[in-house]
Amino acid sequence: MSFVGIDDKKKLEQEMPWEDRDVPVTFHQLLSRTATKFPNNNAISFQLFSGPTDKAETLTWSDLLGKVNQAANLFRSLGVGEKDVVAYILPNCNETLITMMGGAVAGIVNPINPLLEPEQIAAILRETGAKVVVTLKSFPKTDVAQKVEEAVRHAPKVNTILEIDLNRYLTPPKSWIVPLLRPKMGDKEHLAHADYKSFSKELAKQPTTLTFEDSKEDRVACYFHTGGTTGMPKVAQHKYSGMIYNGWLGDTLLFSDEDVVMCPLPMFHVFAVHVIMMAAVSSGAHVVFPTPQGYRGDGVFDNFWKLIERWKVTFIITVPTAIAAKMQRPVDADISSVKTAFSGSAPLPVELFRRFEEATGVTIIEGYGLTEATCLVSCNPTDGEKKIGSIGIPFPYTDVKILNDSPDGPVESAANEIGEICISNPGVYAGNTYTEADKNVDLYHFDEYLRTGDLGRFDEDGYLWITGRAKDLIIRGGHNIDPAEIEEALLGHEAVAFAGAIGQPDAYAGEVPCAFVELVDGAKVTEQELMEYCDVHVHERAAQPKHMTILDELPKTAVGKVFKPELRKQAITRIYNGALEKAGVEARVVSVLDDKKRGLVAQLDANGSSDDDVSKVLGSFTRPWEWAA
Repeated sequence: MSFVGIDDKKKLEQEMPWEDRDVPVTFHQLLSRTATKFPNNNAISFQLFSGPTDKAETLTWSDLLGKVNQAANLFRSLGVGEKDVVAYILPNCNETLITMMGGAVAGIVNPINPLLEPEQIAAILRETGAKVVVTLKSFPKTDVAQKVEEAVRHAPKVNTILEIDLNRYLTPPKSWIVPLLRPKMGDKEHLAHADYKSFSKELAKQPTTLTFEDSKEDRVACYFHTGGTTGMPKVAQHKYSGMIYNGWLGDTLLFSDEDVVMCPLPMFHVFAVHVIMMAAVSSGAHVVFPTPQGYRGDGVFDNFWKLIERWKVTFIITVPTAIAAKMQRPVDADISSVKTAFSGSAPLPVELFRRFEEATGVTIIEGYGLTEATCLVSCNPTDGEKKIGSIGIPFPYTDVKILNDSPDGPVESAANEIGEICISNPGVYAGNTYTEADKNVDLYHFDEYLRTGDLGRFDEDGYLWITGRAKDLIIRGGHNIDPAEIEEALLGHEAVAFAGAIGQPDAYAGEVPCAFVELVDGAKVTEQELMEYCDVHVHERAAQPKHMTILDELPKTAVGKVFKPELRKQAITRIYNGALEKAGVEARVVSVLDDKKRGLVAQLDANGSSDDDVSKVLGSFTRPWEWAA
């Protein structure tokens, strides 16, 4: 159906309660229904290389169901029951999706970011108690196998490691060469608690129909970690009902069995797994995954428009960093099949939105979701008014409240009044969002509204806007970074008395980490020396600061806590003025205002510059600007 605005949301909700909707109870029921309706339709395609004529492997819905059944049977044969965990640490490929789905049928599947360090992977494996790990066989240009081997040494409950060999996607002579170039592994034989097996060989032994009875009721089917930048990451629990809700939204409002979706996003992230794949499973749409690294893969951006033409793509799934990279390449192919592009994970700068629309003729729809809510919360209506910078209107059966604390409890905010975004929908597992009970304490208002930690407001038309974060996270290209990791590392330096880490504006990633320090009296150290110290002591590469500032004294609250809003103002001033100077524009930031509606707003003196001059430079950033009074 069309999705024009709030009236369509209300119409769907008034038809019947969510509980009365004719939707499957389990994921296997959903997949089986689609495979029965569209057995010979293409379901998923994967190509190892990014060229528009490179080899690709496509599975139909019937093929996919058979392989998912085999995977589920395999996991059950390895001792995985409904409450046991299958973890995968994999780049994208068809086996990744088969593992995800088979793991959710047999037990609980736990996708893990393969870019994490071994100690972070090990922490997640211990937290979830994973029994089986599916990962890559050693392969050129990736160290995933080596990292997993090290991680499993510190995860004693893992009893089986299933290896996927990407070499099968190659053709001679490359397929002959890879075995000669495989990076060497450690002494795997000393992993006494875990057996290494071939995923493909073990899969082939299993029948293509389930050998056990599918779950009869709703249950936890997925664990997704949030970030993983500290020693013990939070692990969110997702039930079948939340997955199926996300799929129902995509099927009802977005996709049909005739759509082709380009999804170069990683299969360890809820955007790809729950938003795209669940919508595809519900609707019968065809999803294309280019290269194991998705948008990070060699040549993906150079070949992107040609890949769109090759597959006759109708929907593009993207994020702001990828949009920025695409705009550095000409649209050199026929992309007339594209209806819409969806952007999530981070705010989209206004200038980037306009440049993309002008270059492609395709409108971007911005949305909002989070791991803790099994993802989808809101989006700009596909067929209605799209407010640039807004995250749109809540989806059907999603209730969003803007709440502020008061002595008498949470109070709902009026239109255009900022408060914490709190969510209730079928994807929120109220009371049990995280695997650790302690992390669920004080996480809800009224026992059902998930506190997101994001600050926002509703405008007079019912559109939702994010204005900041109550949580102190740095979000770099959609990846959550805990500033505490940077601060704790810096405080380990003998010259540092106080440290504060924040996200500074970045035209490509939205924001990147930077740090401010106050030195011990009499201590001497340079900013460059502190940056080099962070290179060693901040273990996650994405968290390493991109800039360091030594201040005589850090701004602090009345109780001595580092006052980060002031640091953010300083970072905005430095970055914006640097960008203006580099572009030869004379305007300069003279102050940063904390606006009740818009959050932090840079105020500029024109110095002879025009609106257009400044917009071309600062439009690439997400934080707004205005002329100083």
